[in-house]
Amino acid sequence: MKKHELVEKNLGLLVVLIVVAISFGGLTQIVPLFFQQETTQPIEGLRPYTALELEGRDIYIREGCVGCHSQMVRPFRSETERYGHYSVAGESVYEHPFLWGSKRTGPDLARVGQRYSDDWHRAHLINPRDVVPESKMPAYPWLQENVLSGDHTAAKMTGLRRLGVPYTDEDIAGAEEEVKGVAEIDAVIAYLQHLGTVLSDRR
Repeated sequence: MKKHELVEKNLGLLVVLIVVAISFGGLTQIVPLFFQQETTQPIEGLRPYTALELEGRDIYIREGCVGCHSQMVRPFRSETERYGHYSVAGESVYEHPFLWGSKRTGPDLARVGQRYSDDWHRAHLINPRDVVPESKMPAYPWLQENVLSGDHTAAKMTGLRRLGVPYTDEDIAGAEEEVKGVAEIDAVIAYLQHLGTVLSDRR
């Protein structure tokens, strides 16, 4: 009883013990994931983003799209019926950083790839209300005017390769040429059209 009272009355000691308890609890849940194949190995058919898709992803982050759209379908019937196959760790092993999120001002985009045409995405990005009248999404007309230079694309891919993304020397060497002169809107569309396509048919 005295030990219990000592902990309760000593704020510093109580905080330390709480941190220790949470740390041990967290480690017992997190550490095993580093050794489970389904969380560390890519699923069958997964490939790294192309140079254009990678640039599109960076624009998606830059414009704050991740602040309103999650990219993680939870394993619940209400979610899988609306969005498709639930998200699995193996399809995100090449993601740096993860864009799972939990904010859904707009719909989840984890399975948006190939659901709409390029023209639909282009109209939606330029003025969302032209295709979804009730949309609250802001317009991004400048994306059709801004053009990629490709100056840093190869460096991005080199950095990702150090993190385990299997880019080849040929991928990196041709990165600048692939994206140079391409409108930013086309890069974003390329990125969106790839999202979730590996698992799209596994419902």
